[in-house]
Amino acid sequence: MDKDKFFIVTTIPASLNFFKGQCSLLNQYFEVSIISSQRKKLELFGLSEGVKTHFISMKRPISLFYDLISLCQFVFLFLRERPKVVHGNTPKASLLSMLAAKMTGVSVRIYMCHGLRYQGSCGFMRKLLMSMERLSCLCATEVLCVSEGVRKTLIEDKICSSSKCKVILHGSANGIDLNLFDPDKVDISGLRAQIGIPNTDFVFLFVGRIVKDKGINELVGAFNRLSKKYTNISLLLVGAEEKNLNPISEEASFIMKQNPKIFAVGRKEDVKPYMLLSDAFVLPSYREGFGMVLIEAGALGKPCITTDIIGCNEIILPNENGVIIPSKDEEALYRAMENFLLHPEEVQCMADKARPLIASRYDQKMVWEALLNEYKRIMGE
Repeated sequence: MDKDKFFIVTTIPASLNFFKGQCSLLNQYFEVSIISSQRKKLELFGLSEGVKTHFISMKRPISLFYDLISLCQFVFLFLRERPKVVHGNTPKASLLSMLAAKMTGVSVRIYMCHGLRYQGSCGFMRKLLMSMERLSCLCATEVLCVSEGVRKTLIEDKICSSSKCKVILHGSANGIDLNLFDPDKVDISGLRAQIGIPNTDFVFLFVGRIVKDKGINELVGAFNRLSKKYTNISLLLVGAEEKNLNPISEEASFIMKQNPKIFAVGRKEDVKPYMLLSDAFVLPSYREGFGMVLIEAGALGKPCITTDIIGCNEIILPNENGVIIPSKDEEALYRAMENFLLHPEEVQCMADKARPLIASRYDQKMVWEALLNEYKRIMGE
């Protein structure tokens, strides 16, 4: 008996990491194909997962001419292949794939909402992005949200009806591989010395894009003040600085270069050693869809400081596996970081609870099984 065709779509192949490992599992039950741009990277991911690939060029920024060409390519592909399921992810790919799937009569159209891009915009652009989001939801037969906060906001902003959107378990698109993020299996020998961090320092860590919306201005400012009061602390920044899109302030950039206790090591393929090296993880972001990096840090037993925003305030339970502070509040961040320094026993207690709590809510095997059951239910199997 032939398996139903199940198409997973993202704008760029890097976003397919949301489904790393999961594609192989789904391929046991469906005929899975992945669709994205950047042909070589797409084909490499397809080979690693053992699934088919279809290349469609897509532009991440709004571009009416190129978007129309991409839409036509989706329509032709769906008419030729006749998939049973189209699973759209990321804003541009979701809009184009949901619209094309609706136009070509695909019976199961799943839009997985990983975040709300319009929340970081204002004026006409905000209205345009909200309209795009609304159209994606309208064309979908079901909307899966990666967090309860995303679902609640979609409903409150009248983007999607409550009957259509849902969250699976506690959220997440792929869960966390607890075997991969096992502190006993990560080697950090010599890493402190290699970076230049003193062995006696308490290390605060940030992993992500070095941009304004991640709260880097507040983080650098708060740490700079702390480092003048406490000499035995370091701030480790892992991620690429983006100077053209949403750059940090000139002041923050200057402090990063001048403060000898701030270590910016750039983007790293494997962030686990840096997480394990640290004493506390800090994510003072302005907006997230979910905050996967908090789960990764928690799985490695690290207590977290994060902001009261969508997704993050569901992963971190106050005084259980971390603390939550207001967004864009440097003073609150300063106090939280100082409290971590002054109350090591409380920090250790949160560290001890971090991995068990993440395991109970986001274990990858559990998430995969729940998602598979949901897909089977939608397809009437």
